Parts: sequence; C-alpha cells; structure tokens
Amino acid sequence: MYGTTAAPPLQPALETCTQGHRSTLILPTAEGGSICLLCLSSLLSNPKSPTVHVSYALSQLSQALDQPQFFRDLLAFHSHFLVSPLVAVLSNFDDEPIAKQSIDLIQVLCDGSRSICNGNQNLHNDFVARVSDCLSSGSLAWSRRQLYMLHCFGVVLDNPDSNLYTCIRDKDALIFNLVTGLQLSNDEIQGEIMFVLYRLSLLHYSYMDGCGADALLVYCPKLLQISLNILMKSQSDDVRLNCLAFLTVLAQRGFFQNAYLNHAESTDSFEAERFMQMTEDVINGPSLEILFAEAVKGPLLSSDSQVQIATLDLIFKYLSSENVSHKECQVLIEENIADYAFEILRLSGSKDSIVNSSIHVLHLLSNSEQAFIQRLAIGFSTLVPVLRYVTEIPFHPVQCQLLNLISKCVLNCPGIVSTCIVEEISSILAGMFKKHIAGEIGILPETFTLSCSILVAMMNCSSSRGNLSFAASIKDASTTAVSICFGDNHFNTDQILHFLYLIKEAYAYGQEDEIPVSSKVGLRFCIIDICKMQILPWFTAVINDIQEEAIALGVIETFHSILLDSNVGAKDFAERLVLSSWFSELFGCLGLFPVAKMKQSVYVIFSSIVDILLGTDSGQPIRDAALHLPTDPTDLLFLLGQKSSHNLELFACQSAVLLVLYVSSLYNDRFADEKLILSSLEQFILLNSGDFFCGASASVTIELLVNLYGYYRGFAKMRYQMPYSPEAERILFQLLEEKDWDSLSTKIHLTSLMWLFQQEKLCKLLCNQILKFCRCNSSVGNDMVLVKETKQTVDLHVFADLITSRDNFVAVIFVCLLGDLVENPCRDYDIIAVLEACTEIVEIAPAASDQFCIHGIDGVLENIYNFSASSSPKMFMCTSQLVFSILKSVQSQSLSINEAWVGITVKLINYLIMAMESDGWTEEVLTIIGTLSLILHHSTTEAVTEASKIVVLNVPLISIINSTIFEACSKAQALFDHDEETRTGEALIFVLLLIFFSLRRYFSVQTILPGIVDLKLSIDEGIAMQPLSYLSIHCRDLCKMIHFGSTQVKLIASFCLSELFMGLQDYAIRKAVDLKFRDGYLLSISSVLEGLIFFGDVRVALNCSRCLSALMTWEQLKVESVLAERYGWCRLIVEELVMSLSVPTLTKSLMIHHKPAANVAVALLKHSKGSSWMTKVFDDSSIGNIIQNLSADNLTTELVTLFRELLCSGLLNSTHVADLTRVFQACRNRVYTDETQDHIRENDMEINVGDNQDYVGRVRTFLIGLVSSQSNPDSESSQIRKKRLLEEIELFTRCLMEEDEA
Repeated sequence: MYGTTAAPPLQPALETCTQGHRSTLILPTAEGGSICLLCLSSLLSNPKSPTVHVSYALSQLSQALDQPQFFRDLLAFHSHFLVSPLVAVLSNFDDEPIAKQSIDLIQVLCDGSRSICNGNQNLHNDFVARVSDCLSSGSLAWSRRQLYMLHCFGVVLDNPDSNLYTCIRDKDALIFNLVTGLQLSNDEIQGEIMFVLYRLSLLHYSYMDGCGADALLVYCPKLLQISLNILMKSQSDDVRLNCLAFLTVLAQRGFFQNAYLNHAESTDSFEAERFMQMTEDVINGPSLEILFAEAVKGPLLSSDSQVQIATLDLIFKYLSSENVSHKECQVLIEENIADYAFEILRLSGSKDSIVNSSIHVLHLLSNSEQAFIQRLAIGFSTLVPVLRYVTEIPFHPVQCQLLNLISKCVLNCPGIVSTCIVEEISSILAGMFKKHIAGEIGILPETFTLSCSILVAMMNCSSSRGNLSFAASIKDASTTAVSICFGDNHFNTDQILHFLYLIKEAYAYGQEDEIPVSSKVGLRFCIIDICKMQILPWFTAVINDIQEEAIALGVIETFHSILLDSNVGAKDFAERLVLSSWFSELFGCLGLFPVAKMKQSVYVIFSSIVDILLGTDSGQPIRDAALHLPTDPTDLLFLLGQKSSHNLELFACQSAVLLVLYVSSLYNDRFADEKLILSSLEQFILLNSGDFFCGASASVTIELLVNLYGYYRGFAKMRYQMPYSPEAERILFQLLEEKDWDSLSTKIHLTSLMWLFQQEKLCKLLCNQILKFCRCNSSVGNDMVLVKETKQTVDLHVFADLITSRDNFVAVIFVCLLGDLVENPCRDYDIIAVLEACTEIVEIAPAASDQFCIHGIDGVLENIYNFSASSSPKMFMCTSQLVFSILKSVQSQSLSINEAWVGITVKLINYLIMAMESDGWTEEVLTIIGTLSLILHHSTTEAVTEASKIVVLNVPLISIINSTIFEACSKAQALFDHDEETRTGEALIFVLLLIFFSLRRYFSVQTILPGIVDLKLSIDEGIAMQPLSYLSIHCRDLCKMIHFGSTQVKLIASFCLSELFMGLQDYAIRKAVDLKFRDGYLLSISSVLEGLIFFGDVRVALNCSRCLSALMTWEQLKVESVLAERYGWCRLIVEELVMSLSVPTLTKSLMIHHKPAANVAVALLKHSKGSSWMTKVFDDSSIGNIIQNLSADNLTTELVTLFRELLCSGLLNSTHVADLTRVFQACRNRVYTDETQDHIRENDMEINVGDNQDYVGRVRTFLIGLVSSQSNPDSESSQIRKKRLLEEIELFTRCLMEEDEA
C-alpha cells in the first residue's frame, strides 16, 4: 500500500500495489513512495482493522495531503474516493484520536476543494450528505462514535454556503434525532448537538430566506425549554456558547413569542408528535419566561467575557422581538437580570463589546419603567464612568441608550443623584459639547437632545442647589451648545427646542438664592449674552425661512422667561430686543404663523418689554387687550382711526396700540409706514379729542400721545414731504393747555423732544415741565429718561445738546423761567435748582453759554444778585458759580454791551469786600476773584470794558490785594510752606492770577484809561515804594515770591513777572523812555532768575529765561558788566545745555527742559559776540554732536533759533550747515505730512480742570491752565508751534543766504 523506503530515482514507478490494484488508484508522494487509495479505503472501511494501522494510515495521508502535487492529483482524479472511508472511520472505531485525525482530514479536504477546485463544493457537499445520513439513521445510538460524528458534522457545516442545506437528505429525521439527543445528560453531546443545531438553523434560514415551512418550529416550545435547561445546568462555557448561539438564532426567528402558537404544519408532522410524546415530562416545568431568566444567570456569572457577551446578546434579541410584552421584561427584572447586567458593566473595565451589550439590554429593560426604576437607581453610579468612556468615542453606538438611562434615573429618582454625580455628569456633557465644537468628535442629534434633557433634569435635583461647579458646567455647556444649534445654515428643530429649554431652565436655575449674582460663574448673565449675541441675531436673520411654528414660539418663550426677571441684565436684554427691531420681527412671525397661540405669545412678550422699560404693570393694557388685537400692523393702526366713546373694549385696544407704537418708536422700530402712523394718530386725536377734554382718557395715554405725535412730526420734518393735519395739531395743543401732562417724566425719543422744544406755542407749558425737571435734578440726578439710539437719561446732557444745536427754544425757556422766578414771588430753592441746572449745562456744553448770553441771561443774573444779596447766601453762591461758568466758556463777542455786567461786577466786588471784612478768604471770595479775573480776560477784546474798569480801579479791592501781597512777602522763607493746600497760599494764588490778567490786559487798560497806569512804578526799586493806585504789583515783590514761594506760587509769579517785563519792554519802545537801574538792583533780579533756569517745572524755567533775556536786550543797561560779574553762572548754564544736547539719545523730557537754557544761550550770543569762553563751549566737536542727535521728531523752535545765532556768531562751519539743512528739510516734510492729523487732534484739546477737586480747586486749576495757554508757547496748538518752527527755519535760511552773499 505504501512503501516506507523511497524508490531509487531512476527506478520506474510501480504499475500495481502489492494487492495488484491498478496504477490509476496509486498516487505517488514527494518522498518517492505511493499511496494506493483502494487499499487505504479498505483499511479504513473495515471495522476489524487494527486501530494502530488505521491511525498510521491516517497520519501518512495527512502528511501526503501537505504535499501540493499529491493534494492536487487526489482532488483532480479521486476527490470523492475517500469520502465514505473517512466517514466510516468515525462510525467504525470508538477511538478519539482516530476520530480527531479523520475529522481533521475531512476538514482539510473540504477546505482544499474550495481553494484548489475554484470554489467547487461537490466534495464538501458529499461529506455533508454522508455525515447527515449517518446521524439521520440513528444507527450509532448516541454512543461515543455518535459524538465523533456530531463533531464532524459541525465542522463540515461551519461554512456560510447555504447550499449545504440541500445535501441533507432526511432533514426531519436528522432534526428529530438531534433534538432527541438534547435530552441526554451528557454535556459533550449536548454541546455538539447545540452547535450542529446552530449551524443547521443558520443554513436552514439562509437557504429558505423566509419561504417555506420552518423545520424547527414544530418542536417549539419544547425545544426552547430543553435548550434553556441545558443552558441553566451546564457548567461548561463551550456548551454555553453553543447553546447561546442556537438560542440567539431562535430568538431572532421569534420562537420565544410563538412558543405557544400552534402552526398548521406542526400538526401533520409525525416526528413532532413523537417528540411531544417523548418529552411530555418537560411540560410541567416552570414558565418559559422564568426558565429563560434562570437559564441566563449562570452564563452572566461566567468568567469568560465571550460567554457574558453572548448571553447579553441573547437577552437583547429576546427583548427586541416584535411581539415582546412588558411581562417578559418584568420577569427578567424581577429575576434580577438588570442587577447582573449592572454588575457586568461595573467589572467590564470599559471593554467596548461588554459596554455595548450591557447598555443595549439595560435600555430594553428600561421600557418597563415601574419595575426597572428601582434597579436603575441601585446601578446608577455604575453608568457614570461608562458615560465618560462612551462620550470620548465619536458616534459611539450606545451613546443615546446610555444617556436615555441616565435621563430616566435623574427624572424618576432625583434623590439618588449626589452632588458629586451631578458635577461629574455635567462636566462630561459640557466636555463632549466642547470636543464637538473643536472637531474632535461628532454628536448625533439625539445625543444632543438627551444631554440637554439630562442637564435640565439635574437642575431640579436638590443636590445641585447652590453648586457653583455645576453652574459653571451648565454655563460651559450652554456656551458651546449654542454653536452646535446655530453654527450653520441647516438647523435641527428638535435640537433647537431642547437647547432653548436648556437655557430657559438654566436662567431659572441661576435665579435661585443659592447661586449669588456676585459669583464668578455669572450663569444668568451668560444666558442673557447668548440670547443677545447669538440667538437674537440668528432669529432675526432666518425668521423668514423658519417653516415650523415651534421654533419661533420656543425663542419667544425663552426670551420671555428672561424678561420676567427684574434684574439689570433683563432690562438690558429688553433694550437690546427693541433695538433689534423686535416688534417688527414678531409682527413678521404673526404674518407667517397667524394662529392664536402665536398671537398670545407675541403680545404677552410685548407687554413684558413694556413693563421693564416703562415700569411695573405698564404693559397691562396690552395683556388685557391681547385677545382682541389683530395680527396685522395695518389693522392695529385701523383701530386708532375709530371713535372709542362708550366702547371700553375699543378704548382698551387703542391704549394697547399706543403703547406698542410708543415703545417701538422709542427705539426707531417702525413696523408700519410713517405716513400711515402719523395719519392714524391724527385721526385718533380728531375723533377722540372730546373724551380727552371730558377726562375719560387715562393720563398715561396723553403722555404717550404727545410723545408719539412729536416723534412722527419730528420725523416728518426731517423728511420735508410728509403732510400733517394743522387741525389735529391745534386740538393737541389745546388739550395740552387744559391737561396736566409731563413728557419729561416718561421715556421720550430725542426727535420727539426736539420737536416739542421747537414749538413756540408750547414754551410756557414747557417752562413748568423744566421747573419740575430742575426740582428733581437739583443735585444733577437722573430721574427722567430719554432714548436716543440707545438707552439714555433725560438729563442735563440732553438739554445741553439741544441748546448747542440752536434750532429750538430750550435756551430761551431756561432764561425766561429764571427771569419769571425772580420777578414773581417763589421759593428760593426753585431759583437755586434752575441755577444749578444752567451751571451744569454750561459745564457739559461750553457752547451753551453763548446761547444763554445771546438770550439775555446777564440781565437775569443781575436781578438775581439784587434779589439774593441779602436774602440767600446759597442763591448768591449758585449765581456766582453760574457767572464763572459762563465767563470761562463764552466767546467774548457773545457778551452784551449793556450795563448788566457792570452791575454784576459791582455786586461781586461789594460782596467780596464785605466778606473779607467779616470772614476773610472764604470759598465765595476766591470764586469772586476768579470771576473778576475772567472779566479782565474778556476785556482785551473790548467786551465788558466798563466792568473791567471797575475791577482795575476799585480802591478797596486794590487795598485788599496790596495787603495780601505785602503779607506774603513779609514771610520770606516761610512763604514756601504756604502752598495751595493752605488758605493763605490759596488766596495768594488767586490774587496773583487776578494780577496776571490785569498785567496781561495792560494795553487795553492804557487805551481805556490813558495816563493813569504807569508801568515804571511796578519796577520802582526805592525803599519806600509808592503804593499803586491801580491793580498791579511791584517787580521786587514778584521776585520774592518767585524765590521763596511754593511751586504754584512760583509758577503764577513767574507768569506775572514775564508779563511785566514784556509789557515794560514794549512800553519802553513805544514811549521811547530810558529805563535806568542800579547795577546792584539788576544783579539781584538776574540772580533770582538765573537760579531758576533749571527748575523742575519747565514753565517756571521758561518764564525766568524770557525775563533774563529781556534784561539782556535793554541796550541802555550795561549788560557787559552784568555778564562779567555773573560770568561763571552764565557759563555753567551754557555748558550744561551743550552737554545735555550732546547726549546720544535725546528723550522727549530732555528736549523740553533744554528750552530755558537755550533762550539764555541765544541772549548771550546776541549780546556777548566774540566772547572767548562762548567759542570754547560751542566748539566744532560739540556742535557736531548736537546736530548728529537732531531729527525731524525732536527739532524745536528754540534749537533753530540757537543755531541761527551760532551762524551769525560765525561758530558754524560748512559741514554743520550741510547737516542742519538736511535736518530742516526732513522737518518740513514731516510737518506737511502730519498737518491733517494734528488738526483733528487739536479740535479735541481742552483745559483739564481736575474732576477730583472741590469747586475752588477746579476754578484755580482752570485759571492756571488759562494763564499757561495764554503765555506759554508750549501750550499753543500744534499748528501754531509748527508754523513758528517753519518760520524760524526760514529765518535761518535767510541768514545763511546773507552770510553767503557777504
């Protein structure tokens, strides 16, 4: 049969075997031997063959099959020869190793036939037929050989080809024998039968494809009961797996639901009847539901996760059948199957397959809520870590089911949800939303909606109350969820509705007392921001594309829930709504969805907006009339055109319409044509005027009507083409004269307010309203409100804007009101209230002072002084403050030339003198000094000239000033301690300010009072100086105050000295007089001035440098002698200048502080030409370093002047000139480039008066700023400074040309 020794290579192949069989049945092997298939078949088929021979033959065949050529030849020529022998081995020999060898060979042959024979299944089919015949015959009688045959059958059936089912000849007998064998108590046989039934059922159902009779159904329900008993009793995981697999197929085919149904085909089956008789003892067992529950418990407790998963899958198939009832679910729950699933889930370690199967089962069990909820509460804590795992995987298959379970538990058992669980779940869901926005994971719409529902449910749990961590997670979830819902053009209705419900509940949760408004979470304000910044813009953009009413209603109801709150955020939100044309948008909604629910929601939210904006219950008329109001805005206006006499319902509707129009107009939301609205209002006035006169209308309606009418009349005036009814206007004005009304106490649009104050006929009525306003705002409050483009208050800022616009009677009304109050007996506080209002208006809008003066407020102020001088010090002070505010702001040409300012000045000086005698330097006295300073300031332009004469020549005033100066100078070094914080120092500063303005206006005084003022007296150096008969000061006193005084005293005294020297220099030139001084006197003055050249306040240093330069320019003085005596100090000044300018990097501060020394250097260069030390200081190297540091950014007028004098002195060489020319050209280009920007910036320049100071401090600061702007070139506008710079550069260029020509 088979030669164990290989034949020699050249020896020819044997033609026969030892038994003489023909060569065609002999196949050679690769080793040189051969196998006779007939001999092999005879050996295997003979039950009496020695098992050793059989085992050896099978092993040799197995080795030969590993050889490709042998295997290919066998399948090509003798593929079916070994089918019967190999199957016979299983039935002939009760030997497990031999059976295993045979089964392995059968599997190899079947697999090889598919691969080598191009998918030919004939050999495989033959094996299936042979094995099935053996099993169908029952000849083996459930011996060990039957077990081998079952295993072999399972192997050959483990193939997806459904055609294998056709190879089974006697299917009924086979199934009968298999089902009968299940009743044996042998685990191995039961396991093998279960696997065969599992594979057989798969092939059966795949082949039948739902058509024909179900061969297994005839054995139902006994087959199920037997299988479940096997599953319940078996301890083998292999048997359990096979049993679970078979039961899963039966569950998929609905066997459990049809277990007790009698099918027609089962009644004719002999095998089924025989089986029923044989298994009759099984009928009396437990019910199928209980048996199923008991059967799956063991596998659920298995240590093999594969068994657990298969069991869970079986339960899932069992519960997911079409006809499953709550009874099956309830039985499983009562038998603790849910507890088993929770425990498996807890121990799963987040293995995906176990998680999927467990959650699927728990989800189906949850359908029986009443029975399941308690189990869910017990296992709820197990779901939380699983939730974290599931949410980290995009589109996880059990996300929705898990979230559904969590939602049911939170809703039904809120007490079981602890604080830690609330925080963890909310954090997980918020994180999931964030990852979705970041593009890390995806979220199904159902996942999103369930997440929102869970967050809402947890807000209602007691464990979440006051939990800031949970509130923060809600805030994060809301912030990201809004992007999920509204992030693109395609929106999901269900998602949007759940999100709106989430933020609605989140806002309510944030209102609870446990969540303080001051907490860092800011949940309420976050929700309001989401509504304002994202939902509102989205809604207004897509409102015309919304197809579902539910979305619009959801948005409206969500917004309304916020508006029901009374906090500041809700009010701001209401204003944002109306600024976004909310009324127009909702009327558009009514057009799209004209249903009763939508109409009710729209008008209710309108009423809530009115409540917030106008006050509590202001929107009640809208709520009362909501059912009767139409949905079309045109129909609303039609209601106004009806006569409402004796028709309370119509009148209520008209009041509601007026409210809607009023609030919408406040924010420029015109939801109907302006002409139509104005016409409707006029019709309302014409038809219902009688009701107003009879008092039938509520007072609030009058204010609304006035404000509305004024708004649309003002709007019509801007359009120029909108007609109006003069008769309606006349009736309205008549109504206003007879009724008590106050538009300033309600919200009013600026357009309406402007129109009211443009009506001359209403001036008298508006006087009373302004008086009420001033009474309410006597401390400049904000009680009345106005809406412009955004929320504003009807405060003095509004009146200031109206006055400066000029196209109205506001200024006239204020002046007339003030005059009427003075002329007619009234209470003092009324006058004071109006005075305070006028003062504040001028402070807000300085241009308003011109309008007040143009309309004669000076005369009214004089009358008030006459009225209040003795009766009311408070009124006198308020009047003085108004006078000061007007004088500091008014243009001089606006001041009248009548005697009113003379009377005011006399009253002020008289009050000052009396106050000084009794109380000294009080705040009132200092304020009057400031006012007199401004009178002198305006006198230069020939305004208030007569008043200025009184100031300059008033003897008692001059005496007070002189005594104050004398007292200050007598303090010597102690004067430094008397700064602006002391009364003496403050008084001295005001006196010096008054003197400055008197000196500043010297030439005007000379014109007005020729021959009276002699500046030479101011510089008298005699010991017994002649007292001045006019308002001025001696030079020596100024030098003392510059030397000994505090910083501010030094500053004002230096300004005064500078003005005195400039005036004296001009006086000397104009009068051609000789100024003769003692050298020692001049030396003392110059010593004081030189010592302050490097003073910290550059303004003081500049003033001193100008005075020192003036001393050097007087040719009559022997300057050379002065320079000789002060040589060292002057050289030090110049050397310090050169050293600082030679620093490689010139800072902005340094470029400012060099100016005083530069002025001194220029004066020295002019008057000490040829000085040897000057040449040494300004050598070529130093000048070169200075020029190298110059640029277009840091070049100043003083430096150009210095270089011009250096050029004239011959200290510049050609290199210096060339470098300077480049710098000057760059500076010219820079000036021309920045001209426009500087012009814009200069328009906004103002004198800073210091808001944190008291009133006298602000007056002092303003006057010092005015002095600086008048005398200091650095305070000039940028345009003037650049003009002076260009002029100085031009002078340098001319000097250079003259030098070249010379």
